[in-house]
Amino acid sequence: MPNRMTTAEYRGYQQICGPDGHMMVVACDQRGAMRQILASTPEERARIDENKLGDVKSDIVAYLANSASCVLLDPVCAVPRVIDEGVLGRNTALLIGLDASGWDVDAKGYRLSKLVPGVDARRVRELGGTGGKLMVYLRPDRPEANTHNIKIIRDCVADFAKEDLLLVVEILTYAFDGEDEAAYKAKFGELIVGCARIALDNGSKVLKLPFPGSAASCRAISDMAGDVPWAVLSAGVDHNTFLGQVETAMRNGASGVIAGRALWKDCISLDRKVEQDRLANIATPRLREIQKILQAFAAPALVPA
Repeated sequence: MPNRMTTAEYRGYQQICGPDGHMMVVACDQRGAMRQILASTPEERARIDENKLGDVKSDIVAYLANSASCVLLDPVCAVPRVIDEGVLGRNTALLIGLDASGWDVDAKGYRLSKLVPGVDARRVRELGGTGGKLMVYLRPDRPEANTHNIKIIRDCVADFAKEDLLLVVEILTYAFDGEDEAAYKAKFGELIVGCARIALDNGSKVLKLPFPGSAASCRAISDMAGDVPWAVLSAGVDHNTFLGQVETAMRNGASGVIAGRALWKDCISLDRKVEQDRLANIATPRLREIQKILQAFAAPALVPA
């Protein structure tokens, strides 16, 4: 089966999962979103350089992510720094994000996903990654919007297969300029199910998806994915909301969590002492609550190719 993990990929998948067999990944590969949280004006954000973002990400690793099974980081600000400086714990796996910050827009207003130059499967391996993570935007109800981004999925899937390295494919969707907000929200679950289908059709072996809005949509994704595991992302919702989403997703076939802002968005700070205290005493207990939910569900017995 084209979507079944090889032995090497499956070994990587095991490492990003906790002892309960579920993915528990702390995501902090964001750059633009992190600057928006740290500073309120464009001028202040512009003064937050890559080294400062690296400080924040190092704190997230040291005071939060080392208590998880895996951390997702970017190769711009965070990697290889967290390894070379001894911040990343030996028992915490590492996913490295391939996607560049932001997106381009074509003449029709369709989002064109971007990659960090020079970061492919071989580079992820050189940087010490357990695997890579790719994020692209799709609108499955508008096929002509997806040509560029589907090619990125296909190319990255092929590249990681050649290197025999785990790749997690994240799919986000988006509203078009001028699109009716209520109409978009009404079909959001259908869009996410459609996104998952496109990712699967193009060879994805592990998925990272937004919560699709309902138990029925979670079940539809799980039924369609079969043995392909999928993790729910937090999309910046508040922690208590995310706990409910995790419970629903897991009850309906999800295989874990890749969560960022719901854990740490109100904990990071330009004052590192404040930041470290909040990560240890606010974010880490949140992580434990998510882990407790995951532990209540039996992990599926996946079989590599």
